[in-house]
Amino acid sequence: MSTFIESEERQELRKAVAALAKSYGQDYFVGKARSGEKTSDMWLALGKNGYLGVNLPEQYGGGGGGIGDVAAVCEELAAQGCPMLMMVVSPAICGQVIAKYGTEEQKQRWVPGIADGTETMAFAITEPDAGSNSHKITTTARRDGSDWILKGRKIYISGVDEAKNVLVVARTEDQKSGTLKPCLFVVPTDAAGFEYQPIAMEMVSPEKQFTVFIDDVRVPGDALVGDEDAGIVQLFAGLNPERIMAASFATGIARFALEKASAYAKERSVFRDTPIGAHQAIAHPLAEAHIETELARLMTQKAAALVDAGDDGAAGEAANIAKYAAAEAACNAVDRAIQTHGGNGATQEYGMAALLVATRVMRIAPVSKEMILNFVAMHSLGLPKSY
Repeated sequence: MSTFIESEERQELRKAVAALAKSYGQDYFVGKARSGEKTSDMWLALGKNGYLGVNLPEQYGGGGGGIGDVAAVCEELAAQGCPMLMMVVSPAICGQVIAKYGTEEQKQRWVPGIADGTETMAFAITEPDAGSNSHKITTTARRDGSDWILKGRKIYISGVDEAKNVLVVARTEDQKSGTLKPCLFVVPTDAAGFEYQPIAMEMVSPEKQFTVFIDDVRVPGDALVGDEDAGIVQLFAGLNPERIMAASFATGIARFALEKASAYAKERSVFRDTPIGAHQAIAHPLAEAHIETELARLMTQKAAALVDAGDDGAAGEAANIAKYAAAEAACNAVDRAIQTHGGNGATQEYGMAALLVATRVMRIAPVSKEMILNFVAMHSLGLPKSY
């Protein structure tokens, strides 16, 4: 990475996405969430304007950009009060993996729909008993003639009800060693034996979480993405973009909260006619949160630049650090924004409390802060493995 200043093209992308997102805004987003409706019209508008697939190859309907571009889209949406979880999943994980490792036929079949928003794809890796240990995944895939039979259960899978397909992480048996190895399969959500149930969450979002039941689901041989023997490489190729997108999701929310808090602090007066923002007890916490957010944004941009440069090793460290920093920044920013609003911060009218669970979850998902600290301790500092 040769510069700390984003390209003019990236800056124009941010402005365009922000303008589109602002035309919808938090009232639209939260209103859809509270009424149980979807933000499909906004999603399709993003696809129509080329923003959903900005990171995907041009020959398959994308914009030919990198992960840094789609991360910018994700951040700007959140910064306008529309933090969309499926931005993390469909174009950045599923689209990225298929575009990089899929066969030509797979790319032609699935990438265009991901790019224009008409074929949204979910991602299913987390399992009830595996927690943060992806090596304990028990969902299996076995050959049956030219087909595959998948069986298992997934949990906390975002947006299954909005997706036509799910990229499922399952394990196949190595014919030589007998050990199980991870592989990726595209499974239609209407396949026989594929069922899902919503999980009641406190998070205010139109994008729901689901438990997925995969009961002897039969898929054709070409549902396997890429090489059966390179599944672990392909899986981890999707995790760096996932962390970068999660970081952008978090910093976007932080920016939104700080903008609202700052505007309120400039207008609200309690003693005499002095705005509360003139008091250091209000100003300094907001300033600290802004600094934390900008530092997290910078690390996120570094991680994205490393992914786009093909430096997966360095990108792994940077993406984990970015996600950690962004989650902490977002939690602090929202907490301080609520405190700035006083009692108004707890009302629906001001929209701050709706951000609480979304930011708190960022410390847990898609990878917990503790596992990131483990990663940094081991890989960055060379300390002994603790688990």
